[in-house]
Parts: sequence; structure tokens; C-alpha cells
Amino acid sequence: MSKLLIKNIGRLQTPVGSFPHKGKAQGENLKLDDAEIFAEDGIIKAITGKAEDGKYHTTILGEDGKIEETVTDEAPVLTDEKDPWLVDYDAKGNLVTPGLVEGHTHMVFGGYRQNEIPLKLKGAGYLDILRAGGGINDTVKKTREATFEELYDKTKGFLDEMMGLGVTTCEAKSGYGIDLETEVKLLEVLKKLNQDHPMDIVSTFMPAHVVLADWKGREDEFIDLCINEMFPYVREHDLAEFIDIFTEDSVFNYEQSKKYLEAAKEQGFLLKIHADEIEAIGGSKLAGEMHATSAEHLIVINDEGLESMAKGGTIAMCLPGTSFYLGATFAPVRRMIDEFEIPVATASDFNPGSCPSLNLQFVMNLDYLKYRMTPEEVLTAVTINPACGINRGDKVGTLEVGKEADMVVWNAPNMEMLCYRFGSDLAIQTIKAGKFMRQ
Repeated sequence: MSKLLIKNIGRLQTPVGSFPHKGKAQGENLKLDDAEIFAEDGIIKAITGKAEDGKYHTTILGEDGKIEETVTDEAPVLTDEKDPWLVDYDAKGNLVTPGLVEGHTHMVFGGYRQNEIPLKLKGAGYLDILRAGGGINDTVKKTREATFEELYDKTKGFLDEMMGLGVTTCEAKSGYGIDLETEVKLLEVLKKLNQDHPMDIVSTFMPAHVVLADWKGREDEFIDLCINEMFPYVREHDLAEFIDIFTEDSVFNYEQSKKYLEAAKEQGFLLKIHADEIEAIGGSKLAGEMHATSAEHLIVINDEGLESMAKGGTIAMCLPGTSFYLGATFAPVRRMIDEFEIPVATASDFNPGSCPSLNLQFVMNLDYLKYRMTPEEVLTAVTINPACGINRGDKVGTLEVGKEADMVVWNAPNMEMLCYRFGSDLAIQTIKAGKFMRQ
């Protein structure tokens, strides 16, 4: 049995509810001052704190599973602090939020791509490097050459770094193998790490990430190979929950993507789609039509795509770090929130080519600086909305009784400070399922 009391929280801030927050709700957070959180066996059992009315609002999860809510003038006692099983942690008046949820990464790969810097300095774009045989092609070669152990150790290092920065749950895609053997190797690395590492990992199968030279002109055949051979194997061996595809110029078109996603859905996978990163060729429109859980990138999304996603209930997984690194346009997040009421999540897109950064704290800075999101909207975008985007909104993404005790203690008094400060690691302590991750 483990018990944890986080006391002396200067500000507890969290979205509320296990659903994607959109429109005005994107910017609605619960804020409690002078707060405490009590957790037992990794689950939050009680929360109390002073609300705007000056009274202490307390929520307790009873032994019978019922939730009891009270309002008092004085702070209640959540647990016996003399309990020998209790770990007592003093937040020293700092901000506490839910653990961050990283909704989009490509973290299992061989090699790096720093050698592309001279090309980029001469003005070569993403597709220019790809057409010349570089980019993803180079990563695929190095990933195929890497052993399971090499990929495991490398990815474990990334997970350690992410957790130190406040991330407690993440998504990770395959996509640097392209052939079934290597793609399975990548997914098996993730499956083993999900068992071994404290981070909760949600795996996405993405064989349709690039069209290699030997498949040029035979894209339809490759889609059939994915549907008829790869999907059934991955499903049978329980290697991934989601399927993704790169719908883009020089990669896969609308019709190919539709066939691919329809087959994935029929075979029991949840859907994601890389859409409108460079050219708007219908990816976001397809995402809404297919009721995909999320559409990723959306840098150049048009009104047709925005309307389709709003109608289809698809979460916008926006990746400002990629826009920053590529010097590209930033997704129209304000329009998504204000005009179309699309739930917005933001993620790093950590990968060796277009965003070699896994720092979700920096993403939060970009959310404010480039997307013009409020601190409340930013918190929602890196907690509950990506949690829903990877099918984990019922377990993580908010600080509420009954959910996992995933949280971050910050070297900051409020969310405004997290949006304001950049370039520094402001996480004092990451707590995963009631256990401390930073020593």
C-alpha cells in the first residue's frame, strides 16, 4: 500500500472532465489555492483547496466509489499524517498541474539528421530533401540497421528526458521501418518499454509514412500491402492501438488515405492522420469524414478541413515546434478555438528531421507566443485534450478523484509563469501514479 499527500500547494490548476475541451471550454480550468492532494495506490482519493469564493472546496472518493463534495470555511484534514504508510511532500507554495500528456512523437529511430543542416541553410525544404533521397529515407536506412537493443536503449533515454520535463503519458509512432519486419521491431520496442518504464506509452502504427524509391508509382500496391498483411499482424499481436498515415503531396493522396483508414477502422484500430502540413490536399477533410480521433499538423488547413473536423469531432493535434524548426506557418489555432470550436491539443512531434526536440515545456511557450493561446487554453492543450487524443482521457489529463495521481510540481506560482519563461526546465518534481520520478 502506498499513500501520498501533496500539501502546501500554492495553486492547483487543472481542466475538469474526461472529454475533449473545445471553444470556451478549452480555456476553463479549475483553480484552487492553498490546496492539498491525497493519493492512495496511485489513484487520487481527495482534493481540497480554496476557490474564488474564499471557501475550501473538497472532493473525496469514498470506499464505495461515490464522490462526496463539501464546502467549508476551514481547510479539512484529508488523511492522518502520522500514518506510517504516508509519504508527505511539501510543494512549498508552488504550482501543481496534471502530468503533461505528449500526444505526438516519432521517438523510435536510428541515427540523427544533423547532416541536413547545410542543405537547409541553402534553402532546401522538407520535400526537397525527401525527393533527393534524404530526410525520412536516411532515417529508414539507419533504423533498419539498428538492433532492438540499440533502439530500446535510445528510446528509453528519450522517455527519461521527457519524464524529467513533466510528461507522464505519451504517444509514439512507428514509421521509420516501412517494411513489416522493421515496423514490428519498432512497435515491439515500444511495447517492451511500456512494460519496463514508468511512462505510459500509447503506440501508433504508421507504415504509410513515406513512399520509398522502390514503391514510387506503386503507392496503391503499398496501401494494399499495409491493409492485407501489416494491419492483421499488428492487430493479432496487439502492437498498436492507432493507425496513422501521411496524407501529403509526394506521399499519399486522399483516395489512398481513405482506403487505408477505412480498412484500419474495419480491423479495429482507432484513427489518426497527418494532414495539411505542407499542402492542403484533403487530409483534414478526410479526418472529419472518418471521425478520426485526431488530425496532426494542420499548418495549412483550409475552411473545408476546419468545417469537416468540427463536424466529425476530430481533435486538432497541432505541432508548433515543427513550424518553429522548419520556419513554416503556424496552424490557425485561434480560428480552431474561436470560430470552429475544434478541441486543440499541442505536442512536440519529436523526430530526427523536422522537430528534434521533445521539450513539451517549450511547446507551451510556443502555444502562447505563436498560437496566442491563453495560459488556461495551453494547459488544456497539453493535458486533457491530448489524453483524449490518445484514448486516455478517462485515466489521465486532469487532477480529479478517481484518476491516476500523475502531476507536476513547478518552479512557478501560476500558469502565466510557465508560458512566460522559456529555455529553462521549470519542473521541480514529476509524479507518476503517486511515485516521484525526479531524484
